[in-house]
Amino acid sequence: MEGHVKAVAVLWIIYGAIGLMFTFLLFAALFGISFIPDMGYEAPVILRTVAIGLGLFFAILTLPELIAGFGIYSYREWGRILGLVVAFLNLISFPFGTALSIYTLVILFNPETIKLFSSK
Repeated sequence: MEGHVKAVAVLWIIYGAIGLMFTFLLFAALFGISFIPDMGYEAPVILRTVAIGLGLFFAILTLPELIAGFGIYSYREWGRILGLVVAFLNLISFPFGTALSIYTLVILFNPETIKLFSSK
């Protein structure tokens, strides 16, 4: 069961890192577009504001996935709980988030895994 727990942890870390990468690319694209010349005065301000707002929003949504992955990897009980919460919230992220969430729920609700987390 330890192998499955480590796999869940690594998959959440990878999933969160990919989310942060896409967040950064979205931010860079919107912020970069705001420097196109001859756009007027309002458009760059709006684009930069939207870039910062969306970047912060998606980063805040992605950080719990990374934190849960590191918590699960180190066999912390709070990591298991956060992993379950993140898994429930990502069930609607079809197809990859759904698959990872179902795998996480199956592994982290297993009685053997619960004993593993409570003993460490």
